[in-house]
Amino acid sequence: MSILGETIKEQKTGAHLLLKGLLEQNVELIFGYPGGAVLPLYDALYDADIPNILTRHEQGAVHAAQGYAKATGKPGVVVVTSGPGATNAVTGIADANSDSVPLVVFTGQVTTDGIGKDAFQEADILGITVPITKTSYQVRDVNELPKIIQEAFHIAVTGRPGPVVIDLPKDMTVCEGTLCPTPKLHIPSYQPNTTPSILQVQRLLKVLGDSRKPVLLIGGGVISAKAEQEARAFAERYQIPVVSTLLGLGVMPTTHPLFLGMGGMHGSYSANLALMECDLLISLGARFDDRLATSPADFAKEAIIAHVDIDPAEIGKIIQTDIPIVADVKECLEKLLELETQQPDTAQWLALCQERKADKPFTYDRNNQDEIKPQKVVEIVGELTKGEAIVVTDVGQHQMWAAQFYPFQFAKQLITSGGLGTMGYGIPAAIGAKFGHPDKEVVVFVGDGGFQMTNQELAILNENGLDIKFVLLNNSSLGMVRQWQEAFFNERRSKSVFSSQPDFIKMAEAYGIAGVRITEPQQLEEQLMAAFKIKGPVLIEVVTSTTEHVLPMVPPGQANDRMIGVE
Repeated sequence: MSILGETIKEQKTGAHLLLKGLLEQNVELIFGYPGGAVLPLYDALYDADIPNILTRHEQGAVHAAQGYAKATGKPGVVVVTSGPGATNAVTGIADANSDSVPLVVFTGQVTTDGIGKDAFQEADILGITVPITKTSYQVRDVNELPKIIQEAFHIAVTGRPGPVVIDLPKDMTVCEGTLCPTPKLHIPSYQPNTTPSILQVQRLLKVLGDSRKPVLLIGGGVISAKAEQEARAFAERYQIPVVSTLLGLGVMPTTHPLFLGMGGMHGSYSANLALMECDLLISLGARFDDRLATSPADFAKEAIIAHVDIDPAEIGKIIQTDIPIVADVKECLEKLLELETQQPDTAQWLALCQERKADKPFTYDRNNQDEIKPQKVVEIVGELTKGEAIVVTDVGQHQMWAAQFYPFQFAKQLITSGGLGTMGYGIPAAIGAKFGHPDKEVVVFVGDGGFQMTNQELAILNENGLDIKFVLLNNSSLGMVRQWQEAFFNERRSKSVFSSQPDFIKMAEAYGIAGVRITEPQQLEEQLMAAFKIKGPVLIEVVTSTTEHVLPMVPPGQANDRMIGVE
């Protein structure tokens, strides 16, 4: 458009510039909760092509965005208002930071002239989230919005993925800016290295060729890098036993002959002994946290440690590394597969690991008919879903039983809170996962404690046509807390047992959801089968043993081979 030869640039409000930026990033949906500081943005959303999923709490919005991001690999997008809206989102942001989940979180803010003056619903969200974000922005010039949005999405999904916060003063959504083509991306200060050192790759291959007891440790970074096929191919080429972290489950099918199971505090006997006895440990996108390397000083003491990670800060942080490779895991594996080394003689080692796996699998008292064993519930659900469901968990004992007994087959199949261990994660994360994959079956394992933290998000199900099965394992306690009290605090169950509980089935019915309560061990399989045949969302409350422990278990501070509860 021009007048007398002069180009007239189109003006748009900041809210419309923001929405244009989201469309350019191919954002499919937003999880959010409106409030005063973001009313202009929500007014613009009224006419936009991007749906906003109205959660019932800001923490639920962020967990739903995490579930969507973990299930799809795409960044989750959140919009919350200022003050309490922003601070309610902090737990989810911290959780995403721990588990390397790409999020872009827009937080409303008071007007620019009110910042720092304790205005109504003002909070310094940038200061609060400095330790738990990859980076953050506060918009001070509406014309900078397109550039900020472009950078935020790029940073969230590249390198080690993670959350980015964009703080949005209210006036920046109202005032007008110039509608211009999005500038070319240029961030000199942010250039993550993705290419592995060829010398280090060759060194690793040389050591591998000489090894006799190698182990491949699969972490969540393999899934983030979309490197599951390369990881399997590498393990199969060199016949290397594979151990997974919690967040790495699914990369190797649980039935694969090379897979030894999850390692760490509640890992398998075979996996933990392999970690302790190996002569070469190749870590792919795993960070050696204290739930895996329970005693760093004793961990894999005789092994050469090779660590491949996109984040240089993780290498050598906990376990001394002999062969550090800072790179994208997929690129590193591609190079490892492109080159060759002599075939290591792993036959005897692999046979030992497989023998241990067969002799001492995850187990429980299968003959007990007096109470429902939670492990049995997970096993039956695995059979009913043919091991093909997206499995979402809350945090606690049920989380570990799901990790131990569900037959995972593919990457991005397990959606759970790993690093932060956030109770209340399960229900909203499942909702996000279902939005990401409406065609796939989504099953949630949740405890009675976590269920009572975020069950309000059940309101979203029917209004959005979400068919999710919620398996509530009710042991009338904060199970993992109770287990630790019983094991390490002289059985003093201080505030870990619920003396009263709501009627969970009536709660489900209040949200228009079918509810099924299972109490008898003899009817467990039949009733679960019937419940899974019900169309639409269903809450399945299973009253389980109130004394069951997650076993095996490595006591805190002990070496991985000091497991208790191994039969």
